[in-house]
Amino acid sequence: MIGVFDSGIGGLTVVKKIFEILPEYQILYFGDTARTPYGNRGAEVIKRYSLEAINFLIKKGAKIIIIACNTVSSVAYDFLKQKIKIPLFEVVTPAVEKAIEITLKNPKYPKRAVKRIGVIGTRATIDSKIYKKLIENKTTKIKVFQKAAPLLVPLIEEGWLKRMETKRIVKKYLYPLKFAQIDTLILACTHYPIIKNLIKIKIGKRVNIVDSGEEVVYKLKKYLESNSAVAKELIKGNQHKFFVSDLTSHNQQIANYWLQRKIKLEKINL
Repeated sequence: MIGVFDSGIGGLTVVKKIFEILPEYQILYFGDTARTPYGNRGAEVIKRYSLEAINFLIKKGAKIIIIACNTVSSVAYDFLKQKIKIPLFEVVTPAVEKAIEITLKNPKYPKRAVKRIGVIGTRATIDSKIYKKLIENKTTKIKVFQKAAPLLVPLIEEGWLKRMETKRIVKKYLYPLKFAQIDTLILACTHYPIIKNLIKIKIGKRVNIVDSGEEVVYKLKKYLESNSAVAKELIKGNQHKFFVSDLTSHNQQIANYWLQRKIKLEKINL
């Protein structure tokens, strides 16, 4: 099975992309809803929580793990890679690669000597500066502008997708990036695709948007196409399992709405 781990339920947007791009494979999901959000926690705590969650998925039969959390991918990936023996995919690198590709080829800003990429995410993701480091280390032709957007996750989970308050907050977060005249924006949180259309409106039509969750699924697809032996080990079918560390009726409603299908969240204790 393909294991998908997130600090909460935002990783379900990655699951939705798997359903679209790799529909034949069975999914095993775990969202650490009892200890979310990770974005405001220290690095050592994030590492410990993540290792516990991934080991749970492996015990349940996962043969591949997608870390569907930018915070964990930013803060704990190198640590987890040393501890986990099965293929491990994080959401940062695929988004970085895609953003660089489309930014350098963007015909809307042909005369710029230095292109500009914007990044929005949780405080932990932005404070890690992982996107900035990876992009600017790869090329001197791109400058990175970052903005933490901590209020977006609770607003999205509350279902305030079309409320004026949400629109104003999105506009405020994006203002410094828009002022910097970025040509590409990375959504460095798997919650943000839920309000992608709103973000598009507020950042402007000329800006390309990169969904980190979508890009990691494309990377997994390429990996499975190149590693047939691993692909053959994965269980196929639609007997997907969704586990959370705390279960509420609200989370169940959000899960059904985001995936556009009825699923059953099961509560477990790590």
